[in-house]
Amino acid sequence: MATEASSTVAPVRLKRALTLWDLILYGVIVIQPVAPMSVYGVLMNRGHGHAVTTILIAMIAMLLTAFSYGRMARVYPSAGSAFTYVGQEINPALGYVTGWSMTMDYLLNPMICIIWISQQANVFAPGIPYAAWAVFFALVFTALNVQGIKTSARANSALAAGMAVVIAIFFVAAARYVFGHTHDGASFFTLPFYDPATWNAKAVLGGTSIAVLTYIGFDGISTLSEEAQNPRRNILLATVLVCVVIGILSALQVYAAQLIWPSSEPFPNVDTAFTFVAGRAWAPLFAIVGFTLVVANFGSGMGAQLGAARLLYGMGRSDALPKRFFGAVDPKHRVPRNNVLFVGALALAGAFLLPTIARLRYYQGALMVLPPTAGQTTGYELGANLLNFGALLAFMGVNAAAFVRYYLRADRKAIFNGLAPLAGFVICAILWWSLSTNARIVGGIWMVAGIAYGAVKTKGFQGDLVKFDIPAEDE
Repeated sequence: MATEASSTVAPVRLKRALTLWDLILYGVIVIQPVAPMSVYGVLMNRGHGHAVTTILIAMIAMLLTAFSYGRMARVYPSAGSAFTYVGQEINPALGYVTGWSMTMDYLLNPMICIIWISQQANVFAPGIPYAAWAVFFALVFTALNVQGIKTSARANSALAAGMAVVIAIFFVAAARYVFGHTHDGASFFTLPFYDPATWNAKAVLGGTSIAVLTYIGFDGISTLSEEAQNPRRNILLATVLVCVVIGILSALQVYAAQLIWPSSEPFPNVDTAFTFVAGRAWAPLFAIVGFTLVVANFGSGMGAQLGAARLLYGMGRSDALPKRFFGAVDPKHRVPRNNVLFVGALALAGAFLLPTIARLRYYQGALMVLPPTAGQTTGYELGANLLNFGALLAFMGVNAAAFVRYYLRADRKAIFNGLAPLAGFVICAILWWSLSTNARIVGGIWMVAGIAYGAVKTKGFQGDLVKFDIPAEDE
């Protein structure tokens, strides 16, 4: 009798506690309201002074993809996100491959955030070594995310308010600086969009592939579908609104920065270019912006760990990963605790490994770890390139799934339902191909490893690779 009763007990599910506002805040924090500040110098170099243009072009691709994410979330309000969409609409094996590429994206995000803020914290407090900061931030991320989804949402609200204040101060200082100096005419205000002296379509495309980093993370909203109130409406609205807000805000920040510091003038340090721009507008902003970027990466890393844990939960529950570990939910806090701890440990390991891997070089016939030198690829840069590899593959998969669902299988063939996801797919594919060769090589190795695991798991793809579990909206 007791055995029969226990077997009918409903499994523990994630708790639906997030409102539309919570979802928007989560997306904004994961992407970062100050997202373009960290990559501003790189964008200026790669885009030959057209950072604003690269961000606006990237926004078009991300808006198309965001719309596809939101529409697919209406059909499948699942924590598995792109993994579920592609697997259900196209093919379970392709869904698994998409989920595997997303896993790289989601696992790398908290890694590079820990790397960045640990290095910056070491600058502020050089007496505390980088290793100690990395351990500290990894533990804080994990501790907050284990406590439950509403704890993370409250932390997001505080972080968003703080960054909004700093951005407002920067805009005021930028306006005072720009209008307090003489200019060569109206063309001064249009050069950030198009400078005929430096325009190069290939360079702008290369810069756009990096500008995608400004938006990376909006897809994390869909991983919270099982914890959102009214997910069939709110996931679509939040995903699209976050892309629009971040795109416009990022373009304005970069535009103001280019007016303060013309592209013809080199930066003292490319990686921290925006802090020098802010310092020129108003001297105290040099330190304020540096601290704000630490706060922003803290919020982004914490949110990325949250999204990674939900993605692994979706894959574990569907048996694409070991279900006993990855598909479990903590009954007290209603979060996938095992996954949060797993991502935290992996992010900490990556914070130590990525800087070392970035310095691997063949030297005198042997593979060696060379000391850091100027112009050398950093651990943060390597992680960012690899992150885009997985993210753009997943974006292509979601656009393809939306094309199949809303056009090929639709009773009524609406042109927009076909053109929008198809355009999103093509643009993401072009940007993916514009990534660095090293990113494609390392990312390819990751994908081969995932496919090999799938082959072993299904004995040569002879058995079921995944078993999708889409919960009812009212659960």
